[in-house]
Amino acid sequence: MKSWWIRTAGDGMAVELREVPPPRPGPGQVAIRIRAASLNRGEFIAGHGLHAASAPARPAGFEAAGEVTAVGEGVVSHRAGDRVMGRCDGAFAEHGCMQAVEAFPVPAGMAWEQAACATLVYGTVHDCLIAQGRLAAGEWLLVTGVSSGVGVAALQVGKALGARVIGTSGSAEKLERLRGMGLDVALQTRTSDFVPAVLQATGDAGADVAVNTVGGSMFAACVEALGFEGRLAVVGYMDGIVRAGIDLAAVHKKRLQLFGVSNKMRKLEHREQAARAFERDLLPMLADGRLVPVVDQVFPFAELPAAQACMERSQALGKIVVRMD
Repeated sequence: MKSWWIRTAGDGMAVELREVPPPRPGPGQVAIRIRAASLNRGEFIAGHGLHAASAPARPAGFEAAGEVTAVGEGVVSHRAGDRVMGRCDGAFAEHGCMQAVEAFPVPAGMAWEQAACATLVYGTVHDCLIAQGRLAAGEWLLVTGVSSGVGVAALQVGKALGARVIGTSGSAEKLERLRGMGLDVALQTRTSDFVPAVLQATGDAGADVAVNTVGGSMFAACVEALGFEGRLAVVGYMDGIVRAGIDLAAVHKKRLQLFGVSNKMRKLEHREQAARAFERDLLPMLADGRLVPVVDQVFPFAELPAAQACMERSQALGKIVVRMD
């Protein structure tokens, strides 16, 4: 089968197409014929992303949707022909394997392209807003880089939970589109100058939860923009900055909670717990249309490098997907 592999190349990540044997499902796994797979920015950040700089090439991709072709030992929850979506190591390929507990049924009527990006970003947002963020109805949510995949999902989940959402983006066009999805306060900026506007919007109370998808350049401003007992989720490093100073006095007097959201060091047992929480809290919203994955562009499988370039230029609103022929 055809499979894209990824490796560090200088200050970037390079992909190459290989011919490899189809994988076989191990115990607790399902094998799938992949129909679509989504790009996740963390995989394409060199140095501090999901791949160490010195690591050898490995199969690329982490999320896919397709039909089950075989099940491994002990799997009774799935059978051949089931339409599933979820985490899939080596997703940019014609075939792949998923842990059965992370293979969710594709909601009726959902396109393959949407299903391919319906689990990882919403699972990440569940961690940000529900599991750790404890976002409640009526609270203020601040999202930096709100037009990113995680940013758009955070906007949707935040609104579904009854929160009011403030989002930053450098694109006026993207912000206008996001207003149509419920964005309450749109701040057009690519810098950390948004604090006064956040305080004004919240009546000087500050945000209750902040999701920083951008990185270190926004960290201090997010701390400043939080209110009493605010919670800050550190998610990504689009700016490439992984270090930032901490205003300990602000953390102390405002009783802030700062936490990271990452799958990099999670063991399978942690992933299984997260999968059950996603299935309980967010899968019903995907099934009934309260949450709709936003797919900006779809590329053919053979054009993964072009899809990667599009993502690295931050051209998309929401997710970028590759579709198998």
